[in-house]
Amino acid sequence: MTVTTHHESTNEAAAAGRGAAGPATGPAFALLGTVQMSLIFALTSLVVPLPTIGREFSLARDDLILLSAAYGLTFAGLLLFGGRLTDRFGGRRVLTAGLLVFAAASLVAPLAQGPGLLLAARFAQGVGAALTAPAAMAVLRAVFPRPAAYGRAMATWGGLSVLGATAGNLLSGVISALAGWRLSFAVPVAVAVVALVLAPRLLPATPAGEGRSLDLPGALLATTGISLASYGLVLTDAHSWGSRTVLLSLLTAALLLLAFPLVERRARDPLLPLGFLRDRRRVLALAAIGLTAAGTATVFVLLSLHLQQELGWSALRTSAAFVPFAVVLLAAGRAAGPLVARYGAPRVSTAGLVTAAAGLALLALTGLTTDIPYAVGLLPGLILLPAGAAAAFAGAAVLATDGVEPHQAGLAGGVMNTAMELGPTVVFAAVLAFGSDAISLAVSAAAFAAVAFLGSRTK
Repeated sequence: MTVTTHHESTNEAAAAGRGAAGPATGPAFALLGTVQMSLIFALTSLVVPLPTIGREFSLARDDLILLSAAYGLTFAGLLLFGGRLTDRFGGRRVLTAGLLVFAAASLVAPLAQGPGLLLAARFAQGVGAALTAPAAMAVLRAVFPRPAAYGRAMATWGGLSVLGATAGNLLSGVISALAGWRLSFAVPVAVAVVALVLAPRLLPATPAGEGRSLDLPGALLATTGISLASYGLVLTDAHSWGSRTVLLSLLTAALLLLAFPLVERRARDPLLPLGFLRDRRRVLALAAIGLTAAGTATVFVLLSLHLQQELGWSALRTSAAFVPFAVVLLAAGRAAGPLVARYGAPRVSTAGLVTAAAGLALLALTGLTTDIPYAVGLLPGLILLPAGAAAAFAGAAVLATDGVEPHQAGLAGGVMNTAMELGPTVVFAAVLAFGSDAISLAVSAAAFAAVAFLGSRTK
């Protein structure tokens, strides 16, 4: 285990920065962390205003589903290739290219006067994000070259994505209620522009992997397979599992993904070396990352629909209901780094999963009833879930990247972000098959507990 056991400051960027060898590590970490949060913010920022967009453009439910999923489809599908590009051409160079694409798409989206341009912009946003996310993690590795400092940085990094998703869900409701859905794109535009300006000053140049091939066949199989699988699972929200469109998407995806390891075994420089996933602890950490992202996303969707459709709450009041969630998530994220340093990533991740499972169980029991006050029915679960999610994500992020060589930093970033993007899609589609929202939350709680148990048994 590469994480040391001494106490660290609760200031995230400074804590990580003091463990590395340079005075600019704090600002560099803050910049990279803000970029990572903005990528996930953009992913969730259309969740609440989606009905408004549907009315404005007269979109059917299938069209809204595709619009909602477009960003995530290209983001998840291209992440592994984004990681390979990062390791081949260097982190800062790919980060800059990704930010340029992300900023341009985020600028075009709010100018769209019809659904076609908005959909294309969301697809392009996902492409930019798929380049940016693994590149940011590769640059982070260069900012913190010492394993102990990198481990502490990753403990903090782990909670940033969950915080970005929470901010997207919260602020999208507020922004759409006060100024319209188009203004929500101002956040990713502003972050991308600032990052492009500051990156040459704050971020170190990272070496390119000369002589390494790009494994285009593997990239094509992985990108198409993951995207089709995600699309097929998203469609189950409006179509049955046995419908022609869902079956065609999922079966084609399965064939492509089954062919992927066969191609990788013969590749000179495989997109995903199969040995990378032979570490059982890393696989469980990736499962914890995907499950944590899925659990929080599922809660936001189910509770948002419950509060607005069953209880008649406004979008603004619904967003306000999640403020305690955000506050606890922020506080737990600040504490996660020192906890990982003191008790170790495996213990913190396991404890976080158990705590999150308890929060989901409470929400399943009392969160969806109409006759129990908010303070008793919803609030306890909305406190336990983010506290556990922040700890689980922080510990799992350290375990997922522990022992990764610097030349595979982009690969590690691509794999970790792929788990985070696929988790909500796969788990959400699976739990919705149970029909009842309460049962869906209870099944999610059981899944958290199962991964916690397996993690506690793995050395």
